[in-house]
Amino acid sequence: MPSMKVDRRFHCFGCQADGDVIDFTAKLFDMNSKGAAVKLAADFGIPYDVNGSRAVRARAAPVRPRLSPAQQARQDEDRCFRVYCDYLHLLEGWKTEYRLRTPEEEPDRRFVEACQRLDYVRYVLDDILLTGTEHERTEFVEAHREEVKRIEQRIAESTTHGTTTCTGADNQAQRTHTASERKGV
Repeated sequence: MPSMKVDRRFHCFGCQADGDVIDFTAKLFDMNSKGAAVKLAADFGIPYDVNGSRAVRARAAPVRPRLSPAQQARQDEDRCFRVYCDYLHLLEGWKTEYRLRTPEEEPDRRFVEACQRLDYVRYVLDDILLTGTEHERTEFVEAHREEVKRIEQRIAESTTHGTTTCTGADNQAQRTHTASERKGV
């Protein structure tokens, strides 16, 4: 049963084909390497002079592919989730680290913020961003763009003062873990 590995290069374990993106495109579309390079340049909006002028290639700036509205919405939702997740971890840390040790102690502003905001942040993550309908999530993300920016700023301020948070790298893992907890898995 043939299979393929793809990373910076590709390798087909069935036919032993191997190469880079140009080789793959050439094999996939049955064309030579130059034709594959021209096709890739056209597909990704990268200026390319088929006559081989180095000046045109040197001036060509990398072009980011445009996201469809659905892709942009998903990216915005993921960013929103990551920011609220990071903020949740920050608040949980503050609630523990800055808790009152004696009844006479004056509460730290970070402890107060954690006490005031934790339930709201958990609600947003659990009831809207994890289990809400697509419409609810999209509506929330649109309505709370400025709040997300303020929270990002708050997280950035805290990290410059030595408090750490989770990164977006565990975004999907956190979603899966939290969703599993809600379902009782």
